[in-house]
Amino acid sequence: MKTGAVLLAGCLMAANAGAATIHFTGNIEYHNDVVYTYFTLDNDADDVRIWTDSYQGGTNFDPITALWNADGSLIDENDDNSGINPSTQTSYDSGFSLSSLAAGNYIFTIATYNNAAQGNMLSDGFAYDGLDPIPLAEWDQPASHEGMGPNWSLWLDGVDSASNPDDAASVPEPSSVALLGLGLLGLGLRRARRG
Repeated sequence: MKTGAVLLAGCLMAANAGAATIHFTGNIEYHNDVVYTYFTLDNDADDVRIWTDSYQGGTNFDPITALWNADGSLIDENDDNSGINPSTQTSYDSGFSLSSLAAGNYIFTIATYNNAAQGNMLSDGFAYDGLDPIPLAEWDQPASHEGMGPNWSLWLDGVDSASNPDDAASVPEPSSVALLGLGLLGLGLRRARRG
């Protein structure tokens, strides 16, 4: 049983291994929702790009993004930066192009305008924390931001692995995981009997 679990974990980790472009999408329900994406660099990197391209000229909400160290300390926050990938981004999209980032674990957050970080630590929270959640469709936004949809789209380029619990596509269905786990367990047991 232990062999199957180790094989399953190895296969799931390998699915995201290697510096590649990773894409996550999803929807936010409330004005004070914050989307968390976790990523890892195995080695120091000199070209990491992380960006949203979901604004789509006003179809969806205006994102504010922030980059955090694994300990929750703020590296930087950005409201508007549509120059990271101009072929897909429109005004009000956000993100970072980093010429130097040390190996390690990081957190990237997406929030709605103007739900900005309230301090230099993730534990300090965001501007709309503690407010009653307002469905995004009913939120009374500034006139320039009214009627925006709930969709977000995030790209990470140059990272080794990433996960986002809010991206439904990144979480295998329980039945698929169970079948994969049983198959790997069977292979492990078969090898153990031969050895």
